[in-house]
Amino acid sequence: MFPKISNWAAFVLKVNLICHLILQSVQRENPNVHLISVDEKTGIQALERIEGVAPDSAGRRHRRESEYKRHGTTCLMAAINVGEGNIVHQRLKPTRKEDDFAEFITQTVAKFPSEDEVIIMADQLNIHLSESLVIWVAQQIGFQGPLGKKGKQGILKNQESRSAFLEKPEHRIRFVFTPKHCSWINPIENWFAKLQRHIISNGNFCSVKELEEKVEAYITYYNRCLITPLKWKFKGFIKAQQLKNLNGL
Repeated sequence: MFPKISNWAAFVLKVNLICHLILQSVQRENPNVHLISVDEKTGIQALERIEGVAPDSAGRRHRRESEYKRHGTTCLMAAINVGEGNIVHQRLKPTRKEDDFAEFITQTVAKFPSEDEVIIMADQLNIHLSESLVIWVAQQIGFQGPLGKKGKQGILKNQESRSAFLEKPEHRIRFVFTPKHCSWINPIENWFAKLQRHIISNGNFCSVKELEEKVEAYITYYNRCLITPLKWKFKGFIKAQQLKNLNGL
């Protein structure tokens, strides 16, 4: 509940930057800058309820059948346009490897005009800081300098050096990585919660294919009928003073 933050000043700056970008996006201050929140929902299970839908209780409360068969899992990569509220791209596949994410980002950025700025908000998962992603971004922005070598030197040396390159604000395509313990600040997580409530938690799926088809159908329906503007009020930490837990530590 009270995670340890190693560098509170840096944490405050990053959270405030993220809040600033979100507020700019929802207020649509610049239509040529697109803030895209991305993440993966892994291990989505295709569960077939043995008795289908359980009967309602005496109080008319919906009950969920507890006996089920497992038919495998899938992984959803999704990208939400923070300013518009719609899912701009999704990918349903069994894996989430480095190449999978790099391809997903390539396809997501292609949804926008080539002269526009695209800011991608993501957590610090290793595939979000990959060599493949750095090389692709460098190609897209016409970066002329040396990239170095993974594990050896330069921009590609390690996750820290790759993160610094991907987050450079002067790049047309850039990333903003949320700090650890900050999944709550990434808007795609709120949408994943909706997907869980509406489709997955009480779903009855006879195969992974059926699960994926229902998720795809939900995204289409959501984009058509359920989009609501993001109501974002948190502006970051006003004071650069570290929060204290209940024990005053």
